[in-house]
Amino acid sequence: MEYVSLILSLFVILVCAEVFTNGVEVFGERLSLSQAVVGSILAAIGTALPETIIPLVAILLYKGEGGSQIGVGAILGAPFMLATIGMCMVGLGALISFLQRKRNFEIYLEESTFRRDFSFFLLSYSLAIAGGVFFPDNKPAHYILAFLLILLYTGYIYQTFRADSLEVEAHEDLYLSRIFKKLSFKVGENAEKFLSLLQAVIAVLIMVKGAHMFVEALEKISIKFGLDPLLFSLLIAPIATELPEKFNSFLWSLRKRDILALGNISGAMVFQSTFPVSVGLIFTSWKIEGLGLLSAMIAIVLIFVYWGYVSRFKRLPIPLLILSGLAYVGYAVLVVLSITHGRT
Repeated sequence: MEYVSLILSLFVILVCAEVFTNGVEVFGERLSLSQAVVGSILAAIGTALPETIIPLVAILLYKGEGGSQIGVGAILGAPFMLATIGMCMVGLGALISFLQRKRNFEIYLEESTFRRDFSFFLLSYSLAIAGGVFFPDNKPAHYILAFLLILLYTGYIYQTFRADSLEVEAHEDLYLSRIFKKLSFKVGENAEKFLSLLQAVIAVLIMVKGAHMFVEALEKISIKFGLDPLLFSLLIAPIATELPEKFNSFLWSLRKRDILALGNISGAMVFQSTFPVSVGLIFTSWKIEGLGLLSAMIAIVLIFVYWGYVSRFKRLPIPLLILSGLAYVGYAVLVVLSITHGRT
């Protein structure tokens, strides 16, 4: 039964990712929004909900040290997964598109959008990690940092709306509009705006449920095969909560919509390094060490490499994105070795 649930939940996530990307593309086109706004803000926040909800519930509802540790781990895990597997999925989508002869062997990006997003991330996440390393259990410092991070994200939204960027062009007609038209209902422009937003919201809500089903099924399977719960929580559960985001970006890069694909990842990283971190700073001791600190440093180093490469060469190579997935593999090996060593 667990295997059926695993396959079913994965199928639900895949379908909802397609429905969400269609809805948010049409919504952005109808409002004449730029690809930077749609990718870095609307899509990023929408698909970041699954991995954002978990730490909030753990910290705010499950009181005590256990809840805090789970919450902080989930907060740190999101940027790490985005910088490794998330960026790798964008590269894989572009590679498959190239092999299908639908594009050149390169990533299409808006340099200013990419550099802006990752500049905000490097600043906000570095401040957050420094606070956890140098000021653990220091509530006055944590409150100041949390306030600064919220200000940073507000400034990021303002700059994203003001920045020059290509407008969104929907890949296909809205799926809900197709259904209504087949039922002989006329769908006007204003109605399609509402339907596109409704479609995106419904898709996100179902994706959240699908992600939770996926985690639950994986957990049962891991217990059945005797896998260490810590190994599961550090390596497997974060992948499940990031699935919606990765598949949205994969689909966009597959269709040569790399600006949306990268914006979905980079925008989510800015969001994850500000709002959820602020909750962690306010409601936990925010002590960053060990494997948590290592994952944060890997994310910062990788994003700095991306940022530096684009700043120097004005482009982003597909192999660099795909190889970033090796950082996750290396981290997984270290986690497994640390758990194995702890048992001996």
